[in-house]
Amino acid sequence: MRTIHVSELTKNIKEMCIEANHYLTPDMDSALKCACDREKSPLGKQVLSSLQDNLKIAGEDMIPICQDTGMAVIFLEIGQEVHFEGGLLEDAINEGVRQGYVDGFLRKSVVKDPLLRENTKDNTPAIIHYEMTSGDKVKITVAPKGFGSENMSRVFMLKPADGEEGVKNAILTAVKDAGPNACPPMVVGVGIGGTFEKCAIMAKKALTRSVDQRSEIPYVAQMEEELLVRINKSGIGPGGLGGTNTALAVNINTYPTHIAGLPVAVNICCHVNRHCVREI
Repeated sequence: MRTIHVSELTKNIKEMCIEANHYLTPDMDSALKCACDREKSPLGKQVLSSLQDNLKIAGEDMIPICQDTGMAVIFLEIGQEVHFEGGLLEDAINEGVRQGYVDGFLRKSVVKDPLLRENTKDNTPAIIHYEMTSGDKVKITVAPKGFGSENMSRVFMLKPADGEEGVKNAILTAVKDAGPNACPPMVVGVGIGGTFEKCAIMAKKALTRSVDQRSEIPYVAQMEEELLVRINKSGIGPGGLGGTNTALAVNINTYPTHIAGLPVAVNICCHVNRHCVREI
């Protein structure tokens, strides 16, 4: 059994909130540069070049990549040989988010009640997903999610008879309906299977997978490639102003489901697809 003081989580999550909002992950940086090189539309290429300039300034001057610094989504994969001490785990996570957003001068976008709309002034609480794994390590993924793209999320409760083509049509429908609102070029996270809520969490988690890594399931990897091609033929383009780079990747996660259902969730992220991963 390994003991970890919860203050270690607070420290790391604080740093990760700041890091994720100022720097792209290497895979996203590479994908955007490649998109700029291969973009066929002059206007699309100009948009992508402007995005590159913005990212350069953000990194050099420690300015957030985007003014919407998102709602903090935290994935924790906890080894079952880990014992936490020093306080409640959830309190420690939210304290890390609070410190990151307050001390990092990041925009506070969370309201205490969805209808009364009073700002919490420190971007807490976070959205936290826990998963128990083997071993004595803790993997932390911090993914600040802006709501321009989050508002374009969709869940489709398809019938089993809709099959693979029905799934593809649902994903394409979600992307086309999103249009320019998700700040393309986008990353498309997809969850297929499970239940209503399970497919949505899978779609969110799919966004944190490297955009240069395909599914380990052959037919799913093939679907990812096919959908990426079809989305990029939609003409939405960078910034929604037309072009050949509407999406940088389509990442699909799957899970067993009920004989009577075929749930599909689509969670789109903008061109920065912010996330940061650490293991302690």
